[in-house]
Amino acid sequence: MEPLLTYAGEHGALLILLITPLLWDVPAIFTVLELNAMMPITGGYYKWVKYALGTKWGFYEGWWTWLYTFVDLAIYPVLFVQYASFFYPDLAAYKIPICLTIIWASAGLNILGIVPVGKVSLFLSAAVLVPFVVLFVVAFYHHTGSVAVASPSVSEIPFPALGMALYTVMWNCLGWDNTTTYAEEVEKPVRSYLISIFSAFVLVIVVYVLAIWVAQLSGINHAVLTEKGFPALGVLIGGHWLGAVIALGGMASTLGIYAAVLLSVSRVPQVMSDDRLLPARLNKLHSQFQTPYVSIIICSIIVSLMVLWTFADLLIIDVTVYGAGLSLEYIALIKLRISEPERHRPFKIRLNIAGLCLMVLLPASVYFIALSGAISSTPQTIKPAVFAIVALLSAEVVWWVIAWRRRSPL
Repeated sequence: MEPLLTYAGEHGALLILLITPLLWDVPAIFTVLELNAMMPITGGYYKWVKYALGTKWGFYEGWWTWLYTFVDLAIYPVLFVQYASFFYPDLAAYKIPICLTIIWASAGLNILGIVPVGKVSLFLSAAVLVPFVVLFVVAFYHHTGSVAVASPSVSEIPFPALGMALYTVMWNCLGWDNTTTYAEEVEKPVRSYLISIFSAFVLVIVVYVLAIWVAQLSGINHAVLTEKGFPALGVLIGGHWLGAVIALGGMASTLGIYAAVLLSVSRVPQVMSDDRLLPARLNKLHSQFQTPYVSIIICSIIVSLMVLWTFADLLIIDVTVYGAGLSLEYIALIKLRISEPERHRPFKIRLNIAGLCLMVLLPASVYFIALSGAISSTPQTIKPAVFAIVALLSAEVVWWVIAWRRRSPL
C-alpha cells in the first residue's frame, strides 16, 4: 500500500482507497459467495466456470488463474527482502537466494497439508496486525495537530498515476475467490466462507485506511514511504523500535500470504489434470499427506523464475490477468441465474438479471480505467501491460494444443 500516496497524493489517496473496494471488491465478494454456496467443491472458480460456460472457458479460467498466481506469489518474497532490509540494508544484494529459500520452505509446508498452512497463516496474521495496532495507538497519542482529512479529489491526478493508484488498491484487495479451491477440505464451507470473508473485508479496509491516514498526519515524504515502506513511518512516529516491529510484521505478512496463496493455486492444476486439460501427473497426491505435491513443486519452480521482475511490473501483470479470470466468474453467475433459476442457493444476491449486469459494470469500469492508465504511461509500465495481454492470449494457443493432442493417437 506504500506507493499509494505517491500516485494519488494527499487529496486522492483515501478517496481511491475507500471507493475502489466498493466498486472492485464488493461485487466479487457477493459473486463468489453465491457461486460457492451453490457449488462448494475442490477447484472452486474453475469448476463454476466450466459447469456454467463449458470446458473451454473453464480451461481459460484455470489457465489465467494459474498465470496470475505465479506473478502474485513472486511479489511476496520480494517484499520480504524489502522489509528485512530495514535490519540489514545490504540484504538486497542477496535477494535471489532469500526469495528461493522462502519459496521452497513454503512448498514444504504446503505439502504437509491445509491444517499446518492454516495455523501458520493465522499466527502470522496476528504478527502483522499487532504492530499496526501499536503504530495507530502511538501515532494518535503523540499527534498534537489537526486530525482532519484532506479534502477528497482526484481532479489533479494525472491519468497514468490514477491508473497506478487503482492498480495498487486493486492488488491489495483481490483474491476473495482463492479459498474456494479447497472447499471440500473445509468443514461447513458455505458458512465458514461467509463469516471469514466479511470479517476479512472489514478488517482489511479498516487497517488500510488507518495506515494511510496516519501516514498523511505524520507528514512523511511520499517518496520515502514508497522506497522504505511503513517501517520508515514507524521510525518517524515512535522511533527505531517501532520501525523494527513493523518491519517484522511486514516480513510475517509476506510469509503468511505466500503460504496461503500457494495452498489455493496448487489445487487448480490438480482438478484440471483430472479433466485431462493438463498432464495426469499433476494430480498425483502425496502418499502420507494427500496433498497435490507435484502441482506444488511445479508452481514453486515457476515462481522461482518470476522473482526477477520489479514490484511495479508484477503488480500490473497480476491485476490485469486476475481481472480477466474474474470476469468469467461474473459471466458464470449470470449464466447460472438464467439457466438454473430454481437451484438452491444458501446465499443469493438480492438482484435480478438486469441488476447483476449493472453490478458487473462497476468492477469492469475500474479494471479498464486502470489498464488504460498503465498503457498510457511510460514505456516501463507499457511493457508489463503488454506482457499481461500476451499471457491472456496464450490460453487460446494452449487450448488448441490440448485439442490437437486429444485428436492425436497417444
